[in-house]
Amino acid sequence: MSATKEKIVAMADRLVRTKGFNAFSYKDIAAPLDVKNAAIHYHFPAKSDLGIGVIDNEITKFAASTAKWKKLPEDEQLVKLFDVFRKHNHAGNICLMGSLATDYETLSPEMQQRVHQMGSSILQWLTNCLEQGRKNKRIHFKGTAEARALMIMSNLQSSLLLSRVLGPAAFKKIAAQLLADLC
Repeated sequence: MSATKEKIVAMADRLVRTKGFNAFSYKDIAAPLDVKNAAIHYHFPAKSDLGIGVIDNEITKFAASTAKWKKLPEDEQLVKLFDVFRKHNHAGNICLMGSLATDYETLSPEMQQRVHQMGSSILQWLTNCLEQGRKNKRIHFKGTAEARALMIMSNLQSSLLLSRVLGPAAFKKIAAQLLADLC
C-alpha cells in the first residue's frame, strides 16, 4: 500500500471512530492530509471502497495481533484484547465495528459483508480463547464460550460509547469488572 493510501485509510479510520461513516466526506480527509479530493478518489473511487479499505486494514491488524498473542496464556491474551480497547478509550475513539453498526443499514452490501466478516473473526477468536482458557483453568465463566464472547464484545463496545458520555472512568470500571469476573 502506498504511503498516501495508508494515510488516507488511517484518517478515514479515525473519522469513522470519532464521527461515524456517514458523517464525513473526502474533504474531511483531504484538508488535514493536504491532498486533493482527486487523490482520494484515485485510490478509492467510491466512499464504500474507502470503507472496505478501513475494515480490511482492521481485519489485518487484528489477525496480526492475535498471531503475536497466540503463545501467551489465554488470560494474558484477553488482557491484550482489553488493552486495544483501552488505547481507543484513551484516544477518544469508539470501536470500528460499533461505529459501523450504527450506519449498517446504509452501507453498501460489500461493506456490510466486511463488517460481518470482521465481527465474526473477532467472535471466533474470542470464543476459542475463552474455551481454551477454561480448559486450561486460566479463565472461569458459566455458560458457553460463544455466549460469553458476545457479552464481552458488547460490553467492550458499549464501554467506549459510555466513556464518551460519562468519561473515561466508565471504560476502566467496566473493563476491570469484566476481567475480574473471568480471571
